[in-house]
Amino acid sequence: MTRQRRTFTPEFKLQLVKLYENGKSRADIAREYDITPSALDRWIKNHQETGSFAAKDNRSEEENELMQLRKENQRLLMENDILKQAALIMGRKLDVIRNNAHNYSVSAMCNVLDIPKSTYYYHVDVAGKRAQRAEDKELSNEIARIFKESRNNYGTRKIKKELAKLPEPKYVSRRRIGRLMNEVGLVSNYTVAQFKPHKSTCNEAPVKNELQRQFKQDQQLAVIVSDLTYVRVGKKWHYVCLFVDLFNREIIGRSAGANKTADLVYQAITSIQANLNDIKMFHTDRGKEFDNQLISEALETFGIQRSLSMKGCPYDNAVAEATFKVFKTEFANGAHFSSLQQLALELDDYVHWFNNIRIHGTLGYLTPVEFKQQTL
Repeated sequence: MTRQRRTFTPEFKLQLVKLYENGKSRADIAREYDITPSALDRWIKNHQETGSFAAKDNRSEEENELMQLRKENQRLLMENDILKQAALIMGRKLDVIRNNAHNYSVSAMCNVLDIPKSTYYYHVDVAGKRAQRAEDKELSNEIARIFKESRNNYGTRKIKKELAKLPEPKYVSRRRIGRLMNEVGLVSNYTVAQFKPHKSTCNEAPVKNELQRQFKQDQQLAVIVSDLTYVRVGKKWHYVCLFVDLFNREIIGRSAGANKTADLVYQAITSIQANLNDIKMFHTDRGKEFDNQLISEALETFGIQRSLSMKGCPYDNAVAEATFKVFKTEFANGAHFSSLQQLALELDDYVHWFNNIRIHGTLGYLTPVEFKQQTL
Protein backbone atom coordinates (compact mmCIF):
# COMPACT_ATOMS: atom_id res chain seq x y z
CA MET A 1 0.00 0.00 0.00
CA THR A 2 1.30 3.46 -0.87
CA ARG A 3 2.43 5.43 2.18
CA GLN A 4 0.36 8.59 2.60
CA ARG A 5 2.44 11.74 2.32
CA ARG A 6 2.38 13.86 5.46
CA THR A 7 3.59 17.36 6.21
CA PHE A 8 5.26 18.44 9.43
CA THR A 9 5.57 21.93 10.89
CA PRO A 10 9.00 23.36 11.79
CA GLU A 11 7.86 23.38 15.44
CA PHE A 12 7.10 19.64 15.30
CA LYS A 13 10.48 18.88 13.70
CA LEU A 14 12.26 20.98 16.36
CA GLN A 15 10.52 19.12 19.19
CA LEU A 16 11.55 15.73 17.76
CA VAL A 17 15.15 16.97 17.41
CA LYS A 18 15.01 18.14 21.04
CA LEU A 19 13.72 14.72 22.11
CA TYR A 20 16.72 13.16 20.33
CA GLU A 21 19.19 15.65 21.85
CA ASN A 22 17.77 14.97 25.31
CA GLY A 23 18.54 11.29 25.09
CA LYS A 24 15.59 9.62 23.38
CA SER A 25 16.75 7.02 20.89
CA ARG A 26 16.43 7.52 17.17
CA ALA A 27 14.55 4.22 16.80
CA ASP A 28 12.02 5.09 19.54
CA ILE A 29 11.24 8.46 17.99
CA ALA A 30 10.79 7.00 14.52
CA ARG A 31 8.49 4.25 15.84
CA GLU A 32 6.35 6.41 18.15
CA TYR A 33 5.76 9.19 15.62
CA ASP A 34 5.62 6.92 12.54
CA ILE A 35 8.35 8.70 10.63
CA THR A 36 11.27 7.29 8.68
CA PRO A 37 14.70 7.30 10.36
CA SER A 38 16.11 9.03 7.28
CA ALA A 39 13.68 11.94 7.75
CA LEU A 40 14.71 12.30 11.40
CA ASP A 41 18.39 12.17 10.42
CA ARG A 42 17.81 14.91 7.87
CA TRP A 43 16.04 17.14 10.42
CA ILE A 44 18.85 16.63 12.93
CA LYS A 45 21.47 17.46 10.27
CA ASN A 46 19.57 20.56 9.12
CA HIS A 47 19.20 21.77 12.70
CA GLN A 48 22.91 21.28 13.43
CA GLU A 49 24.18 22.81 10.18
CA THR A 50 21.82 25.69 9.39
CA GLY A 51 19.35 25.81 12.27
CA SER A 52 16.53 25.82 9.69
CA PHE A 53 14.25 23.10 8.35
CA ALA A 54 13.31 25.05 5.22
CA ALA A 55 14.42 23.31 2.04
CA LYS A 56 15.71 26.55 0.53
CA ASP A 57 18.14 27.02 3.43
CA ASN A 58 19.63 23.54 2.98
CA ARG A 59 20.05 23.37 -0.80
CA SER A 60 23.42 23.41 -2.54
CA GLU A 61 24.39 26.23 -4.90
CA GLU A 62 23.83 23.90 -7.89
CA GLU A 63 20.31 23.05 -6.71
CA ASN A 64 19.47 26.71 -6.19
CA GLU A 65 20.78 27.57 -9.66
CA LEU A 66 18.69 24.77 -11.23
CA MET A 67 15.55 25.96 -9.48
CA GLN A 68 16.20 29.51 -10.63
CA LEU A 69 16.53 28.35 -14.23
CA ARG A 70 13.26 26.44 -13.96
CA LYS A 71 11.50 29.52 -12.62
CA GLU A 72 12.85 31.64 -15.45
CA ASN A 73 11.68 29.09 -18.00
CA GLN A 74 8.20 29.01 -16.43
CA ARG A 75 8.06 32.79 -16.48
CA LEU A 76 8.97 32.93 -20.17
CA LEU A 77 6.23 30.42 -20.99
CA MET A 78 3.73 32.44 -18.98
CA GLU A 79 4.74 35.73 -20.60
CA ASN A 80 4.32 34.26 -24.06
CA ASP A 81 0.87 32.90 -23.20
CA ILE A 82 -0.38 36.08 -21.53
CA LEU A 83 0.93 38.43 -24.21
CA LYS A 84 -0.78 36.36 -26.89
CA GLN A 85 -4.11 36.76 -25.09
CA ALA A 86 -3.61 40.45 -24.43
CA ALA A 87 -2.30 41.40 -27.88
CA LEU A 88 -5.68 42.43 -29.30
CA ILE A 89 -7.51 43.25 -26.07
CA MET A 90 -5.21 45.60 -24.19
CA GLY A 91 -8.26 47.42 -22.86
CA ARG A 92 -9.24 44.26 -21.00
CA LYS A 93 -5.98 43.52 -19.19
CA LEU A 94 -7.78 43.11 -15.89
CA ASP A 95 -10.06 40.48 -17.44
CA VAL A 96 -7.03 38.61 -18.77
CA ILE A 97 -5.47 38.52 -15.31
CA ARG A 98 -8.75 37.49 -13.67
CA ASN A 99 -9.35 34.70 -16.19
CA ASN A 100 -5.86 33.27 -15.73
CA ALA A 101 -5.46 33.67 -11.97
CA HIS A 102 -5.86 29.91 -11.54
CA ASN A 103 -2.96 29.21 -13.91
CA TYR A 104 -0.38 31.88 -13.16
CA SER A 105 0.79 34.17 -10.40
CA VAL A 106 -1.18 37.45 -10.31
CA SER A 107 2.01 39.32 -9.47
CA ALA A 108 3.84 37.89 -12.49
CA MET A 109 0.94 38.65 -14.88
CA CYS A 110 0.78 42.24 -13.60
CA ASN A 111 4.48 42.64 -14.37
CA VAL A 112 4.05 41.23 -17.87
CA LEU A 113 1.09 43.51 -18.66
CA ASP A 114 2.69 46.50 -16.92
CA ILE A 115 -0.16 46.93 -14.41
CA PRO A 116 0.46 47.71 -10.72
CA LYS A 117 -0.78 44.92 -8.46
CA SER A 118 -2.62 47.51 -6.39
CA THR A 119 -4.69 48.49 -9.45
CA TYR A 120 -5.80 44.92 -10.05
CA TYR A 121 -6.64 44.22 -6.41
CA TYR A 122 -8.43 47.55 -6.11
CA HIS A 123 -10.83 46.65 -8.91
CA VAL A 124 -11.29 43.14 -7.52
CA ASP A 125 -12.00 44.59 -4.08
CA VAL A 126 -14.47 47.14 -5.42
CA ALA A 127 -16.40 44.47 -7.32
CA GLY A 128 -16.40 42.20 -4.26
CA LYS A 129 -17.61 44.95 -1.93
CA ARG A 130 -20.37 45.91 -4.36
CA ALA A 131 -21.65 42.33 -4.42
CA GLN A 132 -21.28 42.08 -0.63
CA ARG A 133 -23.35 45.22 -0.05
CA ALA A 134 -26.15 43.93 -2.29
CA GLU A 135 -26.17 40.61 -0.46
CA ASP A 136 -26.13 42.31 2.95
CA LYS A 137 -29.09 44.50 1.99
CA GLU A 138 -31.17 41.49 0.98
CA LEU A 139 -30.13 39.62 4.11
CA SER A 140 -30.94 42.60 6.36
CA ASN A 141 -34.49 42.67 5.00
CA GLU A 142 -34.97 38.99 5.88
CA ILE A 143 -33.47 39.51 9.34
CA ALA A 144 -35.73 42.51 10.00
CA ARG A 145 -38.79 40.52 8.91
CA ILE A 146 -37.94 37.56 11.15
CA PHE A 147 -37.14 39.88 14.06
CA LYS A 148 -40.43 41.73 13.73
CA GLU A 149 -42.44 38.47 13.51
CA SER A 150 -40.72 37.31 16.72
CA ARG A 151 -42.09 40.42 18.46
CA ASN A 152 -38.57 41.73 18.87
CA ASN A 153 -37.52 38.70 20.92
CA TYR A 154 -35.23 36.67 18.69
CA GLY A 155 -31.47 37.01 18.94
CA THR A 156 -28.77 35.89 16.53
CA ARG A 157 -29.04 32.18 17.45
CA LYS A 158 -32.76 31.86 16.63
CA ILE A 159 -32.60 34.15 13.60
CA LYS A 160 -29.84 31.92 12.22
CA LYS A 161 -32.16 28.91 12.59
CA GLU A 162 -35.03 30.74 10.88
CA LEU A 163 -32.85 31.81 7.95
CA ALA A 164 -31.92 28.16 7.39
CA LYS A 165 -35.66 27.28 7.15
CA LEU A 166 -36.37 29.65 4.23
CA PRO A 167 -37.49 28.17 0.87
CA GLU A 168 -34.03 29.16 -0.33
CA PRO A 169 -32.02 28.50 2.87
CA LYS A 170 -29.47 31.09 3.93
CA TYR A 171 -26.60 29.77 6.07
CA VAL A 172 -25.14 32.80 7.82
CA SER A 173 -22.84 33.08 10.83
CA ARG A 174 -24.18 34.57 14.05
CA ARG A 175 -21.41 37.17 13.93
CA ARG A 176 -22.61 38.45 10.56
CA ILE A 177 -26.25 38.46 11.72
CA GLY A 178 -25.24 40.45 14.80
CA ARG A 179 -23.37 42.97 12.65
CA LEU A 180 -26.37 43.51 10.38
CA MET A 181 -28.71 43.80 13.37
CA ASN A 182 -26.45 46.49 14.86
CA GLU A 183 -26.38 48.38 11.57
CA VAL A 184 -30.19 48.64 11.41
CA GLY A 185 -30.66 49.06 15.17
CA LEU A 186 -32.38 45.76 16.05
CA VAL A 187 -32.05 44.94 19.76
CA SER A 188 -33.72 41.87 21.28
CA ASN A 189 -35.93 42.26 24.35
CA TYR A 190 -33.61 39.80 26.05
CA THR A 191 -30.62 42.07 25.54
CA VAL A 192 -30.50 44.33 28.59
CA ALA A 193 -27.57 46.65 28.90
CA GLN A 194 -26.35 46.66 32.47
CA PHE A 195 -23.20 47.19 34.45
CA LYS A 196 -21.69 44.05 35.92
CA PRO A 197 -18.90 44.53 38.47
CA HIS A 198 -16.02 42.16 37.89
CA LYS A 199 -13.86 40.79 40.64
CA SER A 200 -10.49 39.35 39.80
CA THR A 201 -9.34 36.27 41.69
CA CYS A 202 -5.98 34.66 42.22
CA ASN A 203 -6.86 32.14 39.50
CA GLU A 204 -7.73 34.86 37.01
CA ALA A 205 -5.00 34.00 34.48
CA PRO A 206 -4.77 33.14 30.79
CA VAL A 207 -4.67 29.42 31.66
CA LYS A 208 -7.59 28.14 33.75
CA ASN A 209 -8.25 24.94 35.66
CA GLU A 210 -9.71 22.97 32.76
CA LEU A 211 -9.59 19.63 34.57
CA GLN A 212 -11.96 20.75 37.36
CA ARG A 213 -11.00 17.73 39.52
CA GLN A 214 -12.29 15.20 36.98
CA PHE A 215 -9.73 12.65 38.15
CA LYS A 216 -11.56 9.59 36.77
CA GLN A 217 -10.72 9.24 33.08
CA ASP A 218 -11.90 6.46 30.76
CA GLN A 219 -9.30 6.86 28.04
CA GLN A 220 -5.57 6.27 28.09
CA LEU A 221 -3.50 9.48 27.91
CA ALA A 222 -6.65 11.64 28.05
CA VAL A 223 -5.16 13.55 30.99
CA ILE A 224 -1.70 13.40 32.50
CA VAL A 225 -0.82 15.19 35.73
CA SER A 226 2.57 16.11 37.10
CA ASP A 227 4.44 17.64 40.01
CA LEU A 228 7.96 17.82 41.46
CA THR A 229 9.40 16.86 44.83
CA TYR A 230 12.80 17.08 46.48
CA VAL A 231 15.13 14.17 47.34
CA ARG A 232 18.35 14.27 49.34
CA VAL A 233 21.42 13.33 47.31
CA GLY A 234 24.60 13.47 49.33
CA LYS A 235 24.40 16.76 51.23
CA LYS A 236 22.25 18.60 48.68
CA TRP A 237 18.65 18.59 47.59
CA HIS A 238 17.85 17.23 44.16
CA TYR A 239 14.49 17.07 42.42
CA VAL A 240 12.30 14.41 40.82
CA CYS A 241 9.54 15.05 38.28
CA LEU A 242 6.86 12.41 37.60
CA PHE A 243 4.11 12.24 34.96
CA VAL A 244 1.00 10.23 35.90
CA ASP A 245 -1.76 9.03 33.54
CA LEU A 246 -5.12 9.54 35.27
CA PHE A 247 -6.56 6.61 33.31
CA ASN A 248 -4.68 3.95 35.28
CA ARG A 249 -2.43 5.96 37.65
CA GLU A 250 0.62 4.73 35.75
CA ILE A 251 3.87 6.72 35.97
CA ILE A 252 4.58 7.26 32.27
CA GLY A 253 7.42 9.79 32.56
CA ARG A 254 10.12 10.67 35.07
CA SER A 255 13.32 12.64 35.46
CA ALA A 256 15.78 13.57 38.20
CA GLY A 257 18.13 16.52 38.39
CA ALA A 258 19.98 18.97 40.58
CA ASN A 259 17.76 21.95 39.72
CA LYS A 260 14.03 22.59 39.76
CA THR A 261 13.73 23.94 36.20
CA ALA A 262 11.71 23.63 33.00
CA ASP A 263 14.53 21.48 31.56
CA LEU A 264 13.85 18.88 34.26
CA VAL A 265 10.18 18.80 33.23
CA TYR A 266 11.17 18.51 29.55
CA GLN A 267 13.42 15.55 30.42
CA ALA A 268 10.35 13.84 31.92
CA ILE A 269 8.42 14.56 28.72
CA THR A 270 11.27 13.02 26.73
CA SER A 271 11.05 9.80 28.77
CA ILE A 272 7.39 9.15 27.84
CA GLN A 273 7.24 6.02 25.66
CA ALA A 274 4.25 7.11 23.58
CA ASN A 275 3.27 9.47 20.79
CA LEU A 276 2.82 12.85 22.48
CA ASN A 277 0.09 13.71 19.96
CA ASP A 278 -2.15 11.18 21.78
CA ILE A 279 -2.10 13.20 25.03
CA LYS A 280 -5.18 15.42 25.31
CA MET A 281 -4.54 17.47 28.48
CA PHE A 282 -1.60 18.26 30.79
CA HIS A 283 -2.55 19.40 34.32
CA THR A 284 -0.12 20.76 36.94
CA ASP A 285 0.13 23.40 39.62
CA ARG A 286 1.20 26.97 38.78
CA GLY A 287 4.93 26.51 39.32
CA LYS A 288 7.12 28.32 36.79
CA GLU A 289 8.87 25.06 35.94
CA PHE A 290 5.56 24.03 34.29
CA ASP A 291 4.16 27.40 33.14
CA ASN A 292 6.93 28.66 30.84
CA GLN A 293 7.82 29.09 27.18
CA LEU A 294 9.78 25.81 26.79
CA ILE A 295 6.89 23.66 28.00
CA SER A 296 4.28 25.83 26.26
CA GLU A 297 6.01 25.35 22.90
CA ALA A 298 6.09 21.57 23.37
CA LEU A 299 2.41 21.41 24.37
CA GLU A 300 1.37 23.64 21.48
CA THR A 301 3.34 21.60 18.95
CA PHE A 302 1.74 18.32 20.01
CA GLY A 303 -1.75 19.81 20.46
CA ILE A 304 -1.92 19.20 24.22
CA GLN A 305 -4.35 21.35 26.21
CA ARG A 306 -2.87 22.97 29.34
CA SER A 307 -4.67 23.07 32.69
CA LEU A 308 -3.36 24.72 35.88
CA SER A 309 -4.60 24.33 39.45
CA MET A 310 -6.04 27.27 41.30
CA LYS A 311 -3.33 29.12 43.17
CA GLY A 312 -2.74 27.68 46.62
CA CYS A 313 -5.19 24.78 46.15
CA PRO A 314 -3.44 21.36 46.18
CA TYR A 315 -6.82 19.57 45.92
CA ASP A 316 -6.96 20.58 42.22
CA ASN A 317 -3.97 18.29 41.62
CA ALA A 318 -4.89 15.66 44.20
CA VAL A 319 -3.75 12.59 42.23
CA ALA A 320 -0.27 13.99 41.67
CA GLU A 321 -0.08 15.02 45.34
CA ALA A 322 -1.17 11.53 46.45
CA THR A 323 1.31 9.87 44.11
CA PHE A 324 4.16 11.93 45.51
CA LYS A 325 3.12 11.09 49.07
CA VAL A 326 3.38 7.40 48.16
CA PHE A 327 6.67 8.09 46.35
CA LYS A 328 8.17 9.83 49.40
CA THR A 329 6.94 7.17 51.83
CA GLU A 330 7.90 4.11 49.81
CA PHE A 331 11.03 5.33 48.06
CA ALA A 332 12.64 8.64 48.96
CA ASN A 333 12.36 8.89 52.75
CA GLY A 334 14.01 5.58 53.54
CA ALA A 335 16.80 5.74 50.97
CA HIS A 336 20.23 7.37 50.77
CA PHE A 337 21.60 8.43 47.42
CA SER A 338 25.26 9.26 47.02
CA SER A 339 25.00 10.58 43.45
CA LEU A 340 22.53 11.68 40.82
CA GLN A 341 23.38 8.59 38.78
CA GLN A 342 22.37 6.33 41.68
CA LEU A 343 19.13 8.26 42.14
CA ALA A 344 18.26 7.94 38.43
CA LEU A 345 19.00 4.20 38.41
CA GLU A 346 16.94 3.44 41.51
CA LEU A 347 14.16 5.75 40.32
CA ASP A 348 13.82 3.67 37.13
CA ASP A 349 13.64 0.51 39.24
CA TYR A 350 10.96 1.98 41.52
CA VAL A 351 8.83 3.20 38.60
CA HIS A 352 8.94 -0.29 37.07
CA TRP A 353 7.84 -1.79 40.39
CA PHE A 354 5.14 0.86 40.86
CA ASN A 355 3.63 0.23 37.42
CA ASN A 356 3.99 -3.55 37.14
CA ILE A 357 3.97 -5.01 40.66
CA ARG A 358 2.41 -2.60 43.18
CA ILE A 359 -1.39 -3.01 43.45
CA HIS A 360 -3.58 0.10 43.78
CA GLY A 361 -6.78 0.32 45.80
CA THR A 362 -8.29 2.82 43.37
CA LEU A 363 -7.78 0.30 40.54
CA GLY A 364 -9.59 -2.56 42.28
CA TYR A 365 -6.27 -3.78 43.67
CA LEU A 366 -4.72 -4.27 40.26
CA THR A 367 -1.40 -2.90 39.10
CA PRO A 368 -1.58 -0.01 36.60
CA VAL A 369 -0.40 -2.28 33.79
CA GLU A 370 -2.93 -5.01 34.69
CA PHE A 371 -5.73 -2.45 34.82
CA LYS A 372 -4.76 -1.10 31.41
CA GLN A 373 -4.61 -4.57 29.87
CA GLN A 374 -7.98 -5.61 31.28
CA THR A 375 -9.69 -2.34 30.37
CA LEU A 376 -8.31 -1.89 26.88
